[in-house]
Amino acid sequence: LYKWIPTISPKFLTFPLYTLSSSSSSIFFDSIRFVLSFFLPAMASTSAEMEPLTSGASNRIIPILKTLRKCFIFILSLVLSILLLLRPRRRVLPLPPLEEANPAPSRRWRRKMAWKLEEEDTARRRSLAEGVDMGFGIAGDGEIPCRCCSSLFYGRRGNALFSRSWLPISGELRGILIIIHGLNEHSGRYSQFAKQLNSSNLGVYAMDWIGHGGSDGLHGYVPSLDYVVSDTEAFLEKIRSENPGVPCFLFGHSTGGAVVLKAASSPSVEDMLAGIVLTSPALRVKPAHPIVGAIAPIFSLVAPRFQFKGANKRGIPVSRDPAALIAKYSDPLVYTGPIRVRTGHEILRITAYLTRNFKSVTVPFFVLHGTEDKVTDPLASQDLYNQAPSVFKDIKLYQGFLHDLLFEPEREEVGRDIIDWMMKRLDDVNGSGAGFW
Repeated sequence: LYKWIPTISPKFLTFPLYTLSSSSSSIFFDSIRFVLSFFLPAMASTSAEMEPLTSGASNRIIPILKTLRKCFIFILSLVLSILLLLRPRRRVLPLPPLEEANPAPSRRWRRKMAWKLEEEDTARRRSLAEGVDMGFGIAGDGEIPCRCCSSLFYGRRGNALFSRSWLPISGELRGILIIIHGLNEHSGRYSQFAKQLNSSNLGVYAMDWIGHGGSDGLHGYVPSLDYVVSDTEAFLEKIRSENPGVPCFLFGHSTGGAVVLKAASSPSVEDMLAGIVLTSPALRVKPAHPIVGAIAPIFSLVAPRFQFKGANKRGIPVSRDPAALIAKYSDPLVYTGPIRVRTGHEILRITAYLTRNFKSVTVPFFVLHGTEDKVTDPLASQDLYNQAPSVFKDIKLYQGFLHDLLFEPEREEVGRDIIDWMMKRLDDVNGSGAGFW
């Protein structure tokens, strides 16, 4: 303060501050002038000689009032100084120990917790998958007892994928059907169909997708359907290596049908197959609104796991059998939540690819669809049949049937149609002398 005050120009103390009409402003500047007078006596005396300029009545102010004003200014300055010294200081709270601190969770911590919860959910689902009744050794009228088992299969990226098998105990194995289930379900739902195939000496294998059934991944989340395609190819290679010389078929339902068709479009995979069977395949899926299709790729990158409730079409029946509906939606291994953004975008992407490439499908196929299906488009199946150049192809449209053909009241009829087509295809393969290694 002593270094700064001498630099103040004397004009500061003699500046006509009383030109302001407000009395409070005059008092404020007088208080400043009074305090500085203790440090600059000469300037104060100069200030005292100056006649403050106010209104025209200033010349009539008696000396007593001037003295009273100076006393008031002194008292006010003194009070302000005391209050300034007695002002409460801000308390500085000590930092808590590091182990007691509760900072906001970091992104890495949240990611670690998400992985932990995902692993716990996978372990729970895997335990449920192992407890699914697969019909061990059960034989009804016209059925052959089967040898059933479940195991883990590791896909292309090292994910543990839950798999099942139903093999006839007696008789020569004529062929193998590999089941790729639909979106949100699991392989354990196809036990009855598998036993029907076993009665015709056909072996059955099935695999749960990533994020489905007893397989690794967040329940109901598919980071890429191309992953499912590559896992299907690896599963096919594994089964063929375990059953050399046995013709293999791929079966896909709904979105699983899209996966099977894309996998079979690869020449290396087509060479390993005797044919494919598609029930209610998802071949042409359009978003509810064009803007959804436009923003889907963006949201798929920004928030891939977000559950898009607007796309959760509740109330759409998939079977005319009430018992089948109750069994499906009460199954804890069936994902019934809203579709996740990335999963929905992957369905749009793979169906758009397949629609553009109907004319390049050369693998033998049999497509089955219900005419009243409100989930996937039966006309797309008809377009596939019409456009595909495959030499060995068949289609059957079931009048009045809904989406889940193998869970309709006429499921036995649908299963028999599939078996008949496979037998016809096997006779054609054996007659042509084609071999499978």
